[in-house]
Amino acid sequence: MRVELREIHKRFGSVHANNGITLKVTPGTIHGLLGENGAGKSTLMKILNGFIAADSGEILLDGKPVTMTSPAQAVALGVGMLYQDPLDFPALTVLDNFVLGCSPALVPDRRRARRDLRDLCSQFDFTLDPDAHVSDLSIGERQQLEIVRLLWLGARTLVLDEPTTAISAQQRDKLFVALRKLAEGGKSVIFVSHKLEEVETLCDEVTVLSRGRVTGHAQQPYSTEKLVQMMFGQDIPRVRRQVQLVTTAEPLLRLERVTVSDWRLEIRNLNLDVMPGEVIGMAGLEGSGQLLLLQACCGLRPPTSGRIWLAGKDVTGQSYHRLRAAGVAYMPAGRLEEGLIADMTLTEHLALAEYQGGFFVDWPQAAQSAARGIERYHIKGQPTSRVEELSGGNQQRTLLALLPSQLQLLLMEHPTRGLDVESAEHIWGLLLERTQQGTAIIFLSSDLDELLDRSDRILVFFGGRVSAPLNARQINVEQLGELIGGKGFGGGGADESRG
Repeated sequence: MRVELREIHKRFGSVHANNGITLKVTPGTIHGLLGENGAGKSTLMKILNGFIAADSGEILLDGKPVTMTSPAQAVALGVGMLYQDPLDFPALTVLDNFVLGCSPALVPDRRRARRDLRDLCSQFDFTLDPDAHVSDLSIGERQQLEIVRLLWLGARTLVLDEPTTAISAQQRDKLFVALRKLAEGGKSVIFVSHKLEEVETLCDEVTVLSRGRVTGHAQQPYSTEKLVQMMFGQDIPRVRRQVQLVTTAEPLLRLERVTVSDWRLEIRNLNLDVMPGEVIGMAGLEGSGQLLLLQACCGLRPPTSGRIWLAGKDVTGQSYHRLRAAGVAYMPAGRLEEGLIADMTLTEHLALAEYQGGFFVDWPQAAQSAARGIERYHIKGQPTSRVEELSGGNQQRTLLALLPSQLQLLLMEHPTRGLDVESAEHIWGLLLERTQQGTAIIFLSSDLDELLDRSDRILVFFGGRVSAPLNARQINVEQLGELIGGKGFGGGGADESRG
């Protein structure tokens, strides 16, 4: 399918999200749509997919003008979209989700659907159990399910909006193999991203957006410098980690033979010391135990045994509310699911975050705090903007703006998820300022370069086992990747030595 968008305009109030954008996608190619957060990429693709309507402009499929009024109509015309956060029903099974939208029949042919699901999965080396519940799948597996579902419904053009923001490196590689197979089979793929290295690796050609406009086109081989110039108009300086740990007699955080578990796996007998101002990165395949440790350290999941000490005080089993009051903060990966409240404005979020008790809210003060947060964290929005109206990257910045100014310990899942390179550098600059004041940071990430560049030490997780802390300056990407894949892990549980 040949896809063309002509002079697309879309406004949200005073924001001109798409300002006369024209885009052409050739059949059998992977076309990159590159741009910083808030450049208008997702808005443009939602227009193509019928999720929202353009104010003006034209969409042509194989040279014929069409009007997209809904995602269902778009799929019927051959255009399917995989959103940043998969739109599925976690309480239902894989097969139930697969047959959604297949036909108006009250009782779909489930036997045929099961066979078709397995056939499509085998084409792309996906391993999806038709009877598993979607709530038990990783983000990468949920993406795989949505891809085969859209193909089964007849999609000839597949749009993927920031698909690698919350998946592991191994899942990303499998996704890229699948997309190349689709293009080789004649399908059109539009790959929306802010990550230069992914676009350069995967895409045949790329269109760059900035502030709602097309700023350039490029084809293989790419010049990274030119792509950065088209995205930002300037080179991006790197924020370097300056290792200056605050020296004290005692660690800020101490774990003594901590065991923590859920119904899937268990981390046993973990010992770890974290010093003030230190940055600890956590690497591993999704679901290997990193999240269990973060939750135990902030009071969201009590350990089954062992002790947790914060600044010399035993805080084992204390609630998140009490640990928050003691200077511990947690930033989850689920932005709208766990971190923010849909239909509330930035001002209302700041009012909640800074609430000190009492019957009344000082709304002028809350609006001023929101304005300061917008400026400091470069949020593209207004104090009156509702959080669900923000792009994913701006929601991430909002989460960071809600963190208390004074912290002893900051725990984060994927801190730069969905952020472009400029935003990631700016955010890490602010985070590293905190470490100079003694704040310790523990974060998990699927970005190996981020782990190596930002951490002092790295813990690698594999199936509930935890490596001894690794000096981030004495390990490279290849060695880290091998450990993540299980190479070098022996039997038993967590490492017994103290980090």
